[in-house]
Amino acid sequence: MNRSGALACAFFAACLSSSAGDAPPLEAVVETDLGSFVIRLLPDVAPRHVRHFVKTVEAHGFDGTTFHRIIAGGIVQGGDPLSKDPAKASRYGTGGLGLLKAEFSERPFTRGVVAAVRRPSDVHSAGNQFFVCLRDQPSLLKQYTIFGEVVEGMEVLDAIGQSPADGERAKTRITMRKVTMRGPS
Repeated sequence: MNRSGALACAFFAACLSSSAGDAPPLEAVVETDLGSFVIRLLPDVAPRHVRHFVKTVEAHGFDGTTFHRIIAGGIVQGGDPLSKDPAKASRYGTGGLGLLKAEFSERPFTRGVVAAVRRPSDVHSAGNQFFVCLRDQPSLLKQYTIFGEVVEGMEVLDAIGQSPADGERAKTRITMRKVTMRGPS
């Protein structure tokens, strides 16, 4: 395991074993074509989803994926490994699913919440894809697993959410150039 991978694992372990406020926050920096934003991960809310997200970041699994689904003013969705290949555009939204069981919580779906995408027919089918709420979405409670919250760069996600779309499919590629774990400040 490389140094950053070991660091991310140490942070994850610290977040799980410490009481609130003792451990540094576990955060991911997402660099996109339109700027960067920061996700604070919530291992106390969804430990398996956070662990999977960190492992995917360490493996550079999000690098080069796109925000392929845009519901203007509602959500933006990305992380599908198939979206790295423009030739697979017709399959965007179907890749990287079926890996995780749901970890529902009472946490509300407010602006900036990061949650796992799942297959419509199976609540226990999350994986690599995630979405960010651009506005409060109370109807999603206990339908999707929340595992993070945006703490910096919400304006970048708002810009992504205003990108042209054909229905809900993004018309232009908005790429996650690089996703990295951030250590304590």
